[in-house]
Amino acid sequence: MDDLDPVAVRATLDAERSRLIAELGEEIRAPGQMTYGSQAAAASQVFEQQRDLALRDRASQQLALVDAAIERLEKGTFGVCVRCGEPIAAARLDALPWAAHCIGCQSALDRSRR
Repeated sequence: MDDLDPVAVRATLDAERSRLIAELGEEIRAPGQMTYGSQAAAASQVFEQQRDLALRDRASQQLALVDAAIERLEKGTFGVCVRCGEPIAAARLDALPWAAHCIGCQSALDRSRR
């Protein structure tokens, strides 16, 4: 983390956290009353609701990552891979400040999930 300003990183993480909390606070619309013959409309509403729930789930997961990054920043372990203990590249942290793994470990984790 030598190349990164902890104050700027914290500001970025706080801004992302606020954005995600606002996104999670948005209400998901429930399907309205269906009328006979509106099967296409019903399918569209179900699709939209499923999409909204998936986006909400993703935002919730992202918020957990941001909170964990803030915790690492406060503990002084920010910028160190939680898996191997090696430094995370500054360019990676600049692009993804909530990254918990170095590129090598993240690649290995991604491969193991396939």
